[in-house]
Amino acid sequence: MKSAPHYYIGLMSGTSLDGIDAALVAIGRDTPPQLLGTLAAEMPDTLHEQLLHLCHAQEVSFAELAAAEDAFCRLQAEAVKALLTAQQLSPEQIQAVGSHGQTVEHAPDGHNGGPAYTLQLDNPSLLAELTGCTVVADFRRRDLAAGGQAAPLAPAFHQALFGRQEGEQLILNLGGFANLTWLPSNSKTPVTGFDTGPANVLLDAWFSKHQGGRFDQNGAWAASGKVDPELLERLLDAPFFQQPPPRSTGRELFHLPWLERHLAGHETPDDVQATLAELTAVSVAQGIQQLPFSHQQLPFSHQGVTLITCGGGAHNADLMARLAAHLPFATFASPSSYGWPEDWIEAGAFAWLAHQRLHQLPGNLPSVTGARGPRVLGGVYAP
Repeated sequence: MKSAPHYYIGLMSGTSLDGIDAALVAIGRDTPPQLLGTLAAEMPDTLHEQLLHLCHAQEVSFAELAAAEDAFCRLQAEAVKALLTAQQLSPEQIQAVGSHGQTVEHAPDGHNGGPAYTLQLDNPSLLAELTGCTVVADFRRRDLAAGGQAAPLAPAFHQALFGRQEGEQLILNLGGFANLTWLPSNSKTPVTGFDTGPANVLLDAWFSKHQGGRFDQNGAWAASGKVDPELLERLLDAPFFQQPPPRSTGRELFHLPWLERHLAGHETPDDVQATLAELTAVSVAQGIQQLPFSHQQLPFSHQGVTLITCGGGAHNADLMARLAAHLPFATFASPSSYGWPEDWIEAGAFAWLAHQRLHQLPGNLPSVTGARGPRVLGGVYAP
């Protein structure tokens, strides 16, 4: 007899800083997670600027951190309450809200010889108070404490959601940064996942500087330019792209000043945008070639590969065309065929991680993060 599914809400605000994604997810013992409802809360301009400043500030005051965290938490609470209203559910019907928080700095290898750290602004105590729901938060630091990168965490959810099919499956998330999950068809081969490099973070920053607005719709501006091979080569020379997995990154490495240091001064803005799109496509293709094949396995180019694309970048027509050009051996697929539109995988992951925490089940994959072993992730905050 199958057990009745329970309801969870996952909250995600990624490195693009464009808003809060809230996903209502049903999770049962015998079935894959099911997406029941969604709500997107746009990031107000003031909060967007606050968070962007914190991501790049050398020094900040406690008052600045507290103000941004409070505003961020209240936006999360509004999203949860609006989703509950839309779905005609009460807080008591929700097992837990899984809150990722807002990453403002991520240094899993430490900084200048200091200890490893990852910092997400969040206030799960206030979120529980405002919503009346149990909240699970602070997912990353337990994996970090166990020697892991604390990221990416979504591959464990990808395994639960997509399973292992015939042929090789790749899940590519194109958010502020691009991360890749490999679900091998051989169940004895560990799942692998890692960040491949920047995706929307540099594209959005360069677009905002020269065109205004937050993002390049469908990559139209990038498509109007030409790739600068010399600039691309300089960008790809960053040590991160040669670093073997496990690896993760963030705005502390790839940001607008980093890009500007590599400019020769003669590039046109539209050509830089085209080169940034190409950088994402090339670094994803290089990441796929870094996947840990054993000597018995054929390279990807000789076997069927399904590439499931998700995240905001999956709607960027120019970027997707560049990826297709670099990955001719892959069959591109949408997660919608599994009942999960492109924009909701990440939020769904944190609903699932909340479920894992309440049931004392591991939320990380050591083969992905490099942690010393499986760990139960997150802290629980009762309403």
